[in-house]
Amino acid sequence: MMMGITKVDAAQPNYIITTDATYPPFDFQDKNNQYTGIDQEILKTIAKREGFTYTLKPMSFNAATQSVTSGQADAVIAGMSITDERKQVFDFGTPYYKSGIAWAVKKGSAIKSLQDLKGKTVAIKTGTAGADYALSIQKKYGFKVTYFSDSDTLYNDVINGNSQATFGDLPVLQYTIKNGTKLKVMNPTNPYEAGWYGFAVKKGDNAQLLASFNKGFAAIKKDGTYQKIVNKYLGAPASEFTGSKSDNSSVFGILKSNENAFMKGLWQTILLTLFGIILASIWGILLGIMGVSQNSVIRGISTTIIYVFRGMPLMVLAFFIYIGLPGVIGTKIPAFTAGVITLILNEGAYTGAFVRGGFKAVDKGQMEAARSLGFTYGKSMYKVIMPQGLKIMVPSFINQFIITLKDTSILSAIGILELTQTGTLIVSRNSQGFRVWAIIAVIYLVVITLLTWFSNWVEKRTRS
Repeated sequence: MMMGITKVDAAQPNYIITTDATYPPFDFQDKNNQYTGIDQEILKTIAKREGFTYTLKPMSFNAATQSVTSGQADAVIAGMSITDERKQVFDFGTPYYKSGIAWAVKKGSAIKSLQDLKGKTVAIKTGTAGADYALSIQKKYGFKVTYFSDSDTLYNDVINGNSQATFGDLPVLQYTIKNGTKLKVMNPTNPYEAGWYGFAVKKGDNAQLLASFNKGFAAIKKDGTYQKIVNKYLGAPASEFTGSKSDNSSVFGILKSNENAFMKGLWQTILLTLFGIILASIWGILLGIMGVSQNSVIRGISTTIIYVFRGMPLMVLAFFIYIGLPGVIGTKIPAFTAGVITLILNEGAYTGAFVRGGFKAVDKGQMEAARSLGFTYGKSMYKVIMPQGLKIMVPSFINQFIITLKDTSILSAIGILELTQTGTLIVSRNSQGFRVWAIIAVIYLVVITLLTWFSNWVEKRTRS
């Protein structure tokens, strides 16, 4: 049985296929917030002809490939270069696009050759062929490297002068320049290490999907559909996909043209925050109660859990739950579920720490007085210590609620389409990083302000 295939009916399998949707002209969102590009149109056309359906899961390139190797997704199509190393863990379909590596600098840069990069910093995107090539010549030309997980941040690092050059696939660099990015390709007619892109599945899995892709690709290559797709994205002006100048040249234009995307991203952020706040608070209070237990074993368990999950970076925990854990338990974990679990464990550990501290902050005489009245330890905690301790903790809870809201942005790394990931997709299309991130920042501030007002109201009610 092939991993990860859910049958809609015997003739129409459904697959989970992942991509890096910040990689125009191969994978990106168009002005209507629909996933498009050379890769996506090839995939869509083949799926229709071969009679299978799929659910697309956009995320960072590294997360996309790891999702396939861990069994969270069935395949990846993301401008992925076919290399000998990748052949060890992936089975590739028929190579569908030949590309090569180019390097680019800021327009007007004094750098004219690779020799000029000595002692300078080069920005590269993790997991890409451009990054591999840059690292292979790093010692020869004596430059330093800095890593990024998305293209727009990488390009702006070069434009802003923090790094002096970048390496990437030639058509990708040419497309972003056509879209207004102020870079200059230094070898437009002589790309390095020309290689092929491939559609990939986990080695040994999903042979049916791979066969369907190969059959469909052969058909669209033969009848000219493939070339029409390539010409559409490499030949048309970028505005055909990014929207008109008025859509992207002002904050109002960006808001209006991406209203639905911003609202969907905000709603996903709010859902994550609500689930995270409620469930992490419950878990944290339980950890706090365990932390003041009379039983030393229970106290030790609480201390260990708080220590482990408070000390683990949120992104590492998210990757472990979403990508690492399924390979161990043999069951897929939806991205939203993985995100909520991540928030519960991480935010709950912080909550547990201050809840434990809040209970201990109650004057010891309160416990002694309760016990002298004949209350058991448990009843004394429930009737006397906990009510007083929780009032002490209200400011800490408010602060943790705000932290939880902001921490949801990190979950974009595992493909959750919340507010930050929404911004990343929009910027990858229109290259308007300053305006888009200003909008995102204001939305976060508004939501945080509303949450703070609500929390302060609750605090006043509990103290009245």
